[in-house]
Amino acid sequence: MSDHPSHPSYPEYPPPGPPVPPRSSGMAITALVLALVSIPALVLCGLGLPLALVALVLGIIAAARGAGRGLAVGAIVVSLVVLAGGTALAVWVGTSVSGCADTSRYPTQEAQRDCVRRNLPFVVLPFDVASSRG
Repeated sequence: MSDHPSHPSYPEYPPPGPPVPPRSSGMAITALVLALVSIPALVLCGLGLPLALVALVLGIIAAARGAGRGLAVGAIVVSLVVLAGGTALAVWVGTSVSGCADTSRYPTQEAQRDCVRRNLPFVVLPFDVASSRG
């Protein structure tokens, strides 16, 4: 017989722990919330573009870090849609009222305001609010 054991002894490893749930990122959550808030902010008060821009930057950073990648991608998509829609809306409004600044056609401020009101009847303008108070 030999002095060596027939089977070498290996150390026992502990059983695997429970599965680790995927991590979410606070930055990805923040990006998605800002992106979603930018939608009504764009429609109601025009602040949607800066919010969407911040959400886009946070979403890109969060996606690069890996944690909360699905939320980050959602934030990026929503932000891009808001930025595209807001830019298109700004261009449309600008082209709709650009002719109102023509002083040969609209020589007084009141005539220019009437032109803006005709071209954008759904918009409440600051001078409309001020005149309704006084």
